[in-house]
Amino acid sequence: MVRYVYDFAEGGRDLAGLLGGKGANLAEMTRLGLPVPPGFTVTTEACRAFLATGAEPDGLAREIAEHLTVLEQAAGRRLGRLLDLPRQGHLRHLALRDPGP
Repeated sequence: MVRYVYDFAEGGRDLAGLLGGKGANLAEMTRLGLPVPPGFTVTTEACRAFLATGAEPDGLAREIAEHLTVLEQAAGRRLGRLLDLPRQGHLRHLALRDPGP
C-alpha cells in the first residue's frame, strides 16, 4: 500500500522529492532537534494522484485522520472546537474539535 502521509519525525532532506521542499526541510529540522511543532506532510504522490484522477487517493483521508489524532494527543486539544479565551478584556476564539458530551 502506498503511503501518502509522513510525520515530520519520519523524513529528512533526502526525501525532498516525496515530501516537497517545505516538508523535507521541516522533517530535517525535526531530525536535527530544532524546535519544530509536531506535524505531518502529505506527499507529492498524493498530489499527483489527485491531479491525475480528480479524486482523493484511496486511504489518504484515513492516514490524515490518524496523524491528526496524534497531533491532538500531543497538543492535549481537539481540533475544530471553539474555546473562548480572555485576551485583554475580549474573547478570543480558537478552533478545536468538540469532544462531545
